[in-house]
Amino acid sequence: MNSVSIVKNMADILKCEVKTGEPMSLHTTFKIGGGAELFVKVKKPSQLAEIVKICNRESVPYMILGKGSNLLVSDKGISGVVIALDGDFKAISVLDNNTIYCGSASSLAKLCSKALSLNLTGLEFGWGIPGSAGGALYMNAGAYGGEMKDVVYSVTHMNKDGRVETLSADKLNLGYRTSVYRENGCIILGVTVKLSQGDPVEIRSKMDDYMDRRKAKQPLDYPSAGSVFKRPEGNYAGALIEKCGLKGLTVGGAKVSDKHAGFIINTGTATCEDVLSLISKVQEKVNAETGYFLEREIVYVE
Repeated sequence: MNSVSIVKNMADILKCEVKTGEPMSLHTTFKIGGGAELFVKVKKPSQLAEIVKICNRESVPYMILGKGSNLLVSDKGISGVVIALDGDFKAISVLDNNTIYCGSASSLAKLCSKALSLNLTGLEFGWGIPGSAGGALYMNAGAYGGEMKDVVYSVTHMNKDGRVETLSADKLNLGYRTSVYRENGCIILGVTVKLSQGDPVEIRSKMDDYMDRRKAKQPLDYPSAGSVFKRPEGNYAGALIEKCGLKGLTVGGAKVSDKHAGFIINTGTATCEDVLSLISKVQEKVNAETGYFLEREIVYVE
């Protein structure tokens, strides 16, 4: 019995949902990606701890899947185990008048809605960001002048040994599209945010305004992974790409959006290789014509 089969047996014993060869195109907003060698859905921290423990013991690589909104998965799929969080990991609870705990697998949109229902302001920037709360914290997601760094109070995670720990905001190393979780190998279980009381009419108005701007400027009608490139210092990726005349550039089914040059869209038949090739072409052209090198923001997984 190989190592992945041992993990599968444990997942079955734990009564997790288990699939082999599950197409990752079903679990990414890009709608791209081959099969996961083993796909395991866990609903409780105890299940997660056991799966992680046996993966480590058997030297089986694993990755945690959120909403798949920032992922580009290889056409060949993912070796090892993809762990999807569900159940308890989607819970949202109110801790006090201005503090909310949100499970890492809950959508950021649901957290924003919960804040609105409590007349709490501070999270409006997240309305329309398509990821999970855990994914948003992982990359310190932000928009319209706000970011997770502005509202997070603490994060609960599971370390490599399966122990649950909590880090306060000052220990998270939150920066532009980064956090301590890009380095420490811990799994985000939940995020606690501290907000301020506000006027529900103003909060709703701001959320609607941000959503209207997204719809006007972003190619939401097509599968994508959001902004492909990080913002270069002193400029904007989309502006540089547009300046170089790259709007509409295609490779196979992948296309630089005509609506927002910072997005690459899947027109229906795009493969991972199409997207990677198009990213390279854009990087080369922008670098040659402007001197800027655009660093990829989306995460490539194989």
